[in-house]
Amino acid sequence: MATENKPKIVWNEGRHRFETEDHGAFIEYKMMNNGTVMDLVRTYVPSSKAGLGLASHLCVAAFEHASSRSFSIVPTCSYVSETFLPRNPSWKHLVYPKILKSSI
Repeated sequence: MATENKPKIVWNEGRHRFETEDHGAFIEYKMMNNGTVMDLVRTYVPSSKAGLGLASHLCVAAFEHASSRSFSIVPTCSYVSETFLPRNPSWKHLVYPKILKSSI
């Protein structure tokens, strides 16, 4: 039986990001609209960890966090808007309506 090796992603509220336990990969956010909208501004995965799906895991953690708190998402980061959302359309309902693009 194969087991999925899912990385542990932690919420670092003080640094406004979700990150891997070793702090090497992260997705950074800014809160807007009196704390009801989470703007995902930057995703970073070092080249030594490229291809492991970390960016996607980071996005899922951020979207799950937003969903559990009834936040909307602004996908400023190009990875989120151009790669993650097109591959994971089930999360589009969280995208802040005023910035929803037809390309997402």
